[in-house]
Amino acid sequence: MIGHITIEVSNLAKSKLFYEQAFSPLNYSLAFGKKGVFWAFNVGNGCLFEIQSTGEKPPLTRLHVAFRVKSKAEVDVFHRAALEAGATDNGATGPRPGYGPNYYACFVLDPDGYNIQAMINEA
Repeated sequence: MIGHITIEVSNLAKSKLFYEQAFSPLNYSLAFGKKGVFWAFNVGNGCLFEIQSTGEKPPLTRLHVAFRVKSKAEVDVFHRAALEAGATDNGATGPRPGYGPNYYACFVLDPDGYNIQAMINEA
């Protein structure tokens, strides 16, 4: 399952208003964010759709996808398999307390340089 997808937008304020309006009939709502940096929309089933600003410092990649897995072991296995398949390490497996007290993840860059994450956020 997809945990979240983040895309780069050229005008964060304009895109925020657009998605608020476009998502309204779907009952998707703004969940959290940081003015001038990013906004996250709750799109159901624990999934988020995020927009981020290019800002003064461009984001790492124009597209980021986080896959929600069932265990820390799956995060570890994904990381190893991705590296063996040719990915570049972009964050070893481990806790991410800045994302939440039970958040465990890894990050790799795929062959096109996109940031791909495997994560679990245990309750």
